[in-house]
Amino acid sequence: MTDVDPSPEQFRELMLDDEPDFADVMRCVFGIQHHEARTYMTLLENPGSTVEELAGELDRDRSNINRVLSTLRDKQLAERNRRLLDGGGHVYQHSPTALPETQELMHETLDAWAEYVHRQIDAFGD
Repeated sequence: MTDVDPSPEQFRELMLDDEPDFADVMRCVFGIQHHEARTYMTLLENPGSTVEELAGELDRDRSNINRVLSTLRDKQLAERNRRLLDGGGHVYQHSPTALPETQELMHETLDAWAEYVHRQIDAFGD
């Protein structure tokens, strides 16, 4: 499980939204930004993408994409693999954590946070 606590602000926003989508829930649970969730969703559609390919797909600069990918790897939402090029050198390809694994990670993270909230409620007044 990741070391993530949904922020109270993001959790409140999620509860007030009548129909949050998957990316909204993901942002809350993992404490990530909109563009980070969007990058994950883009990786789902384009596994094995390079930074350059993602930058073009998302219309963002490469340094921004590198930071986002680093965050996604830290949150266990993406992985990076090195591919050797025929002419020499290498390129990094990025793939998302498989959707079922991400969903399970979301459940585990949210369950742990809910347990924490229940303990806080029970401890009130002690």
